[in-house]
Amino acid sequence: MKTQKKTPAAAILAAAVLWGVIGLWNRRLMSAGLSPLSIVLVRNLGGCILLTAFFAFRDRSVFRVERRHLKYFFGTGVASVVLFTVCYFSCQRLCSLAVASILLYTAPSFVVVLSAVLWKESVTGKKLLALFLTLAGCACVCGVFGGGLSVTTPGILLGLGAGFFYALYSIFGRYALAHYGAMTVTVWTFLFAGTASLAFLRPAELSGAFTQNPGLLLTALALAIFSTAVPYILYTWGLAETEPGRASILASLEPVAASLTGVLFFGEPMGTLTVLGILCVLAGVYILR
Repeated sequence: MKTQKKTPAAAILAAAVLWGVIGLWNRRLMSAGLSPLSIVLVRNLGGCILLTAFFAFRDRSVFRVERRHLKYFFGTGVASVVLFTVCYFSCQRLCSLAVASILLYTAPSFVVVLSAVLWKESVTGKKLLALFLTLAGCACVCGVFGGGLSVTTPGILLGLGAGFFYALYSIFGRYALAHYGAMTVTVWTFLFAGTASLAFLRPAELSGAFTQNPGLLLTALALAIFSTAVPYILYTWGLAETEPGRASILASLEPVAASLTGVLFFGEPMGTLTVLGILCVLAGVYILR
């Protein structure tokens, strides 16, 4: 029984790690000339196509949903997946990357509050301690205490918007999971997210990048599989068995994975604050294990 309880948490942590290594794919796509919004399109539409094709052969039952429940998938796909990335990238243009990152990771706070209001989910001392540790850890990892930060009021509002919309996946996902399995929720999330992301289509930019570098298709495929479809399936499955607040705090392992990816693959330095931040996040995750 104890192992069964830990399995959903392990799935959420695995999803966080896969989201955290997204820099492996994004940096190559950006260096090839793709803008952030084009990468949002590649990620969401790629995830949509892969999931749709896979389940069209594997299990078509995931496509059968009631029309009255489509609002939940609009919430997970458009209000969360699409809008949080738009707000996040826009915040990065107006503020330093560190500010954008830490504002994004206000998401667990939003989830804890919304879950308490909507489902009377208890706000325990253990959960608050874990929330504090992960938020402080993310701040250290993202370099908030390192100085040289650029902050604007519109940027702060966009960053908080990114955190809020990011949090909505756990909220709308909880409603959807009351009626459908994790696979159905994930597939419909990306049917909405992929379609909505077509608003960012820039044919000349995409054709130019992929024509000049055909190998870039493998990078795009890796992004769609390993940092989009698979982690969302894992997180959604874990969310089905976990309180939304707890799940969102556990997912704070993502910036730790991102930081370690930078160190291991791009030679980025790891200072004392980064190490302290990683330890804080791991401590918060351990408390909620």
